Amino acid sequence: MSKAFPFHETLVLENERVILRALTQNDVANLRVFSEHEPELWQYSIQSAAGEANLQLYMDKALKDKSEGNAYPFIVYDKIMQEYAGCTRFYDIQSQHACLQLGYTWYGKKFQGTGLNVHCKYLMLSFVFDNLGFERVEARADVLNKRSIAAMKKIGFLEEGILRNNALSANGIRRDSMVLSILKSEWYDAIKKQILHLMQY
Repeated sequence: MSKAFPFHETLVLENERVILRALTQNDVANLRVFSEHEPELWQYSIQSAAGEANLQLYMDKALKDKSEGNAYPFIVYDKIMQEYAGCTRFYDIQSQHACLQLGYTWYGKKFQGTGLNVHCKYLMLSFVFDNLGFERVEARADVLNKRSIAAMKKIGFLEEGILRNNALSANGIRRDSMVLSILKSEWYDAIKKQILHLMQY
């Protein structure tokens, strides 16, 4: 029996490498450096946080979605570098169906390719499957975002198909989105062990 998602709890997901804590309005200051100096981070995103005004809109939307019970955004803190690294979130949360989406994930350039993402995804997937008993985690990405798709497949997400022309990107161009997922049975059969193995390197 799955549990309802705990929207009203102040969640902290943590291991030896990373802390994921609930995003707050005060985190604008912690994310401003990326917004000002690395606008290309949102090249394939539905919502850009490039520039001060867009960052504030990004934060407002994330926190509004949380207050309405649709999403739970986190800020990512890299314990090795002792710096904030980016953001990620649960969204499209459907407790009645025991499923949700994982996404809106981005990291500053110097945190990419360091193994940080594997640790973040393990904490999030473990929370969903081990703590809540959910049945399915879905992820979507612009079909042109090869790096993101490769990272998800490396962790164990399986490609399901492509939603054609289904979303408007932040750059105003409509995109095709690849849908990937992990089921609870797959998590326990192999994927959990697979990610734990990846975390050793």
